[in-house]
Amino acid sequence: MHTKNSIPTRREIEHIGIYTPGKPVEEVKRELGLQDVIKLASNENPNGCSPLAKEAIILELSHTALYPESTAPELTQKLASKLGVDQACIITGNGSDEIIHLLTRSYIRAGDEAIMADVTFSRYETNVQIEGGVTVTVPLIDGAHDLEGMLRAINHRTRMIFVCNPNNPTGTIVGEQELFSFIQKVPPHVILVIDEAYYEYVQDSDYLQTLPHLHQYANLVVLRTFSKIHGLAALRIGYGIMHPSLVQSLMKVKEPFNTNRLAQAAAIAALDDTEFVNSCARLNDEGRTYLQQEITRIGLTHFPSHANFLMIHLNRSGNDVFQALLAEGVIVRSGSLLGYPETIRVSIGTMEENTAFIQALEKVLGA
Repeated sequence: MHTKNSIPTRREIEHIGIYTPGKPVEEVKRELGLQDVIKLASNENPNGCSPLAKEAIILELSHTALYPESTAPELTQKLASKLGVDQACIITGNGSDEIIHLLTRSYIRAGDEAIMADVTFSRYETNVQIEGGVTVTVPLIDGAHDLEGMLRAINHRTRMIFVCNPNNPTGTIVGEQELFSFIQKVPPHVILVIDEAYYEYVQDSDYLQTLPHLHQYANLVVLRTFSKIHGLAALRIGYGIMHPSLVQSLMKVKEPFNTNRLAQAAAIAALDDTEFVNSCARLNDEGRTYLQQEITRIGLTHFPSHANFLMIHLNRSGNDVFQALLAEGVIVRSGSLLGYPETIRVSIGTMEENTAFIQALEKVLGA
């Protein structure tokens, strides 16, 4: 019997940590013996998904013995029509994070550099490092991307740049003209990935609509997802919009059946329910405004968020507050895992959940 594993892993993954998601409700109930727990940790849609998506899932259940279509042609065709782009410009993925994986798998070579913010979505860094690439991080300015600093970081080894807009975990955006100027200045041989996972939540008019510029910049990639405002996080379905030549490269390295039948059917139906999306955006805006006002009343500050979450400055250990809130049955995200150790990130919930969070936070801070 072998008592010790002496098989070495690839050098590139030796120092990579395991991704830590927000704690599941079921786990907290088991660990703490609580009956009522609310989860505001993973930027999920508290309103669920569209009734049309639910109906589509039920109908598709009769086909679970059959493999899905490999390229999700019906979904890509519908997305192309809705977004005003050519169908050849779209690739679907097992969440938009799979598109990140496909991009680095296709284009990052050992020693290549990828520029990103410090702090931003952690999977950019992980996927670059898995392929043997080197991450170059540029500190945020007041929680927002320093695009000028990112331009200065470009050199002959730069292969890819990531801009998360709105940024996770801070929720900030970069201005329309600032981002367009950045797109113009990035060298054409460098792939520029703009992650718009929270696109539908943005209410600010000073936000660049990137898709009209795809035809002019062949190095531009835009990522979006059905996990957030469409409420399909459990089904893992996202997509990338980019030049057809990039799509063809990614198709070579993607798994044959990377998006399942239920996810494809639900996403197609979700695109028809604009009323649901608009309602979710409005409710999120109301909830975000409420939390911002309450946080200010308590005497705390936060980054100016344009997404479905807020990052709150505590002037004390975010992990301690996270643990204390957990005991109150409220799951948030500790900033210690997100690069800001004296913060917590809280997702916008229903108004009932938002109120419960504020009550628990005041209790925890008072204690």
